Amino acid sequence: MKNRLEVKTESEQTYPVIIEDTWPGSEYFPESDKLLIVIDQNVARHYGDELSAHFESFGSEILWYEVPFGESSKSIDQYSRIIDYALKNRVRRNTPLVAVGGGVTGDLAGFAAASILRGLPLYHLPTTLLAMVDSSIGGKTGINHTTGKNLIGAFYQPELVWANMQILETLPHSEWNCGMGEVLKYGCISNHDLLDSAEKIFDSPDLGDRANLKRVIEESARIKIDIVSRDEKESGIRAYLNFGHTFAHAIEAFTGYTRYSHGEAVFVGLVAALWLSEQKGAPVSAEPLIRFARYYKLNTLDLCSSVKELVSLMGSDKKNLTSKIRLVTLSDWQNAQIVELEDTGLLESAFQYALERVHNPA
Repeated sequence: MKNRLEVKTESEQTYPVIIEDTWPGSEYFPESDKLLIVIDQNVARHYGDELSAHFESFGSEILWYEVPFGESSKSIDQYSRIIDYALKNRVRRNTPLVAVGGGVTGDLAGFAAASILRGLPLYHLPTTLLAMVDSSIGGKTGINHTTGKNLIGAFYQPELVWANMQILETLPHSEWNCGMGEVLKYGCISNHDLLDSAEKIFDSPDLGDRANLKRVIEESARIKIDIVSRDEKESGIRAYLNFGHTFAHAIEAFTGYTRYSHGEAVFVGLVAALWLSEQKGAPVSAEPLIRFARYYKLNTLDLCSSVKELVSLMGSDKKNLTSKIRLVTLSDWQNAQIVELEDTGLLESAFQYALERVHNPA
């Protein structure tokens, strides 16, 4: 298939990532008397009837669970509700769990799939740009805790990732920006050309330049697949995918996961990580990313008075193995590295720089 990429993990599990303009047919699913659909509430509002009719044509009983929109749904409460719903409806070990939505729904539903009956077959149908280029690929699942983001979860690979590009037509502008945060990350750590391709999408966030958008999705997915295939459980290079994220997770936690989307926080984090990389001697600059601040329209200046608290939250990140703060920097464009820092003053300065430079609420 022309638009098919292949993930092959270290544990020898193989599954396709397919980019199309339709929904997957029944031939991609095992025979089962039930299908458990875990779907984002907003996606259900727009595509519920279409998807119900599509899956009912498979001849299976459809179990339908809607996840409330927003990061707050990545919670122990929602996780427990999905499990209760699944078990009360007598799912079996061969019942496919189909996650339809963005990163929140995929992470939450994926963790539920990993847990129910010690593992249901998982199918990702990502419906946001962020989920298509990043979160649906690679098997990371999880929910948030009050002490930090994604602190409860499991590595659990799906059977299939199917990206229906057509659904991107209904994405609000903020969701495009959210996904582009991850694209910009790939531009920093692997393929610098993505930064120019990204600017074209920012200028016209729809399916107008379809060829460019498809190239960006495919290249971003390819980068993620290449890294995940070589390091399934983040013992080495998979950590490179966290470039900018240690800063971003601190911002999200400090603001209660409500003020900024994940991609917006990642954008701020990328600028901070680039500035830090430059201070550590890398021949890079944050300037190529700062040009995108006008698209994000973020109000960040008030956080400048809280940089000490933000750095403290970085210390709670699950990737820290010692008392030092572990994060990803660049040694050059397209060359990431893992470092451990004790210099909290330097990290505070990185936050200060980024929060001042990306501020552009107009």
